[in-house]
Amino acid sequence: MSSVTERKPPGVSFESWIDKQIRLAQERGDFDDLPGAGKPIPAGDVNDELWWVKNYLRRENLPTDSLLPTPLQLRKEIERLPDTIRGLPSERAVRDVVAQLNLQIVDWLRAPSGPRIPVSPVDADEVVAIWRQQNQPARKPNVTASPEPDPDPPRTGTRWWRRRR
Repeated sequence: MSSVTERKPPGVSFESWIDKQIRLAQERGDFDDLPGAGKPIPAGDVNDELWWVKNYLRRENLPTDSLLPTPLQLRKEIERLPDTIRGLPSERAVRDVVAQLNLQIVDWLRAPSGPRIPVSPVDADEVVAIWRQQNQPARKPNVTASPEPDPDPPRTGTRWWRRRR
């Protein structure tokens, strides 16, 4: 544990103690070959307090949804479920995706954190029904050459029971 420093001796100011620790670390070469050495610190938008978070998300190629609280992330996943299951090859795969999502939901329900937003498990049968509906081949409607005329065209005028008044 050579990287752990000793305690500040009594009577020494914090500033001089810290300066001494930095100087000793430089002499040992602890700051040599650090990633980003020699590069300027990227300046962010001065008016934006979260510029560093946005840069981190962009740099790590993370979705902005990862910043949301857990219940909102789960609700977004539930909303995206029809798109998620669209390309799946079998009913078993659809049920596995729903089961995985339901496990995450149940884990959150057991130990909720963040805002109290209602989230409930997804019904696998409903999702499978949506999947079946999405994967049905598109049927072409039967087109006849010409529509047949109605044998009894609708009558206009008054009805017999209104004529007697």
